[in-house]
Amino acid sequence: MRDSNREWYFAERPEGEPDAESFELREGDVSEPKHGQLLVRVKYLSVDPYMRGRMRDAESYADPWDVGDVLRGGIVGEVVESKSDQYEAGDLVTGNGTWADYSVLDANDVASVDPDIADLPAYLGTLGMPGRTAYFGLLEVGEPKPGDTVVVSGAAGAVGSVVGQIAKLNGCRVVGFAGSDEKIDWLTEDLGFDAAINYKKTDDYQAALDDAAPEGVDVYFDNVGGPVTDAVFTKLNLDARVAVCGQIAHYNDEEVPMGPRKLPMLIAPRAKVQGLLIGDYATRFGEASEQLGKWVATGQLKHRETVVEGLENAPDAFLGLFSGDNIGKQVVKVSG
Repeated sequence: MRDSNREWYFAERPEGEPDAESFELREGDVSEPKHGQLLVRVKYLSVDPYMRGRMRDAESYADPWDVGDVLRGGIVGEVVESKSDQYEAGDLVTGNGTWADYSVLDANDVASVDPDIADLPAYLGTLGMPGRTAYFGLLEVGEPKPGDTVVVSGAAGAVGSVVGQIAKLNGCRVVGFAGSDEKIDWLTEDLGFDAAINYKKTDDYQAALDDAAPEGVDVYFDNVGGPVTDAVFTKLNLDARVAVCGQIAHYNDEEVPMGPRKLPMLIAPRAKVQGLLIGDYATRFGEASEQLGKWVATGQLKHRETVVEGLENAPDAFLGLFSGDNIGKQVVKVSG
């Protein structure tokens, strides 16, 4: 155990795309857990696109970070000191902790991790918040039916890759948008997507969708927004469902650009567009975790993580999300 603890702090609010100036690494004492708490040595730390919203001084579904706050996110780690009878030293847990070597968490707010089911980083992706988002977002909002065509933007990311695989398990034709040939190959060759479109190499998204989804789109799971979503809206079938999970194409915009009005495209197909927040399903997290774990254990659900080495590189890992550096879930390896 280290004698000191490195922690990342929110240094300043960014204008537009964040950079290194938004982060400050400080070193201090390791905190002592109080009654009912655990001191956890962080092994892996999650960085996620939603964190960009917490950098804004604006009301949203998640409280904004104050300048000077310790940065927070999902972690997987080992209990090194327990002040709770629920866990003991040596146990592996996951929860919402800090960008740090050591994090103090309430025992009631963590869950056990089973490394026999999957490697630890998977508990920040497919077996964590992104996997649950995919599970409820597709099944509850998208309502896929056998034979439906499901289109996923950001398909090679932590959420999108799980969405596509669950759609295949439900008998759907699945088309994904991603930003590199390597990602396209992973989607089609490893994950079983029926087709995938490299949006960085495609000039006409509508024409590409005509080829990849010739019967139109029944379910659209949107992680991106922007021109991809504009194109998909023109292909929606009767009674189509659109699940709006994220809009990463706009997260760094100071002003959202005004494009062609898309609402008229929902009238003829009577399409339903619904936003989703994973917190709305908190009482059912156990259901999702159990099913996702079964699919992973049986090989029906594959996962992949892009691992950035070193706590000192956590900001770079976060910024890499906006340039599409990751395939699958982006995580930071903090300790062995």
